[in-house]
Amino acid sequence: MAYRNFHDAYVDRLMRYLLVVTGGNEEATREALQQTFVRVVRHIKVFTDEAKFWSWLTVLARSSLADESRKRRRYLAFLDRFTQHAAVQQDIPSDNHVDERLSGLLERSMALLPTDEKRLVEAKYFARRSVREIADEFQTTEKAIESRLTRVRRKLKDAVLAVLKQ
Repeated sequence: MAYRNFHDAYVDRLMRYLLVVTGGNEEATREALQQTFVRVVRHIKVFTDEAKFWSWLTVLARSSLADESRKRRRYLAFLDRFTQHAAVQQDIPSDNHVDERLSGLLERSMALLPTDEKRLVEAKYFARRSVREIADEFQTTEKAIESRLTRVRRKLKDAVLAVLKQ
């Protein structure tokens, strides 16, 4: 109950803060917000006043954002190195072939997902519906949808990488 009260009191404020810091990038904001709340749970402290607590929260939020940004850059660099290596190894004539292969791997991984996870991914990324609309459809909260999307993205990423490593 205490965590829910904390979450309700600070989620909108932190979301606005991160939206400003990210320049309006909603995806980066949501990922950083989620990681910020995880860090709060892991490193909770007692504070003497609200101003110091808010300052601590913003430090956690900025470091979460920086970590997510670094992770994304490392992943993109890995994909770039992998495609260059694969092109040299297999004499791939163009990037289109690589894109087709990754799309095919993603489609096969999607086919292996449970129906509800597949519906979730299709609604968000293919139908480009908002998290709020999806939450209404699934009769749950936006936070629950964001958490599920994060887990499904990781599952898809792991499945694609497992095939690529073979």
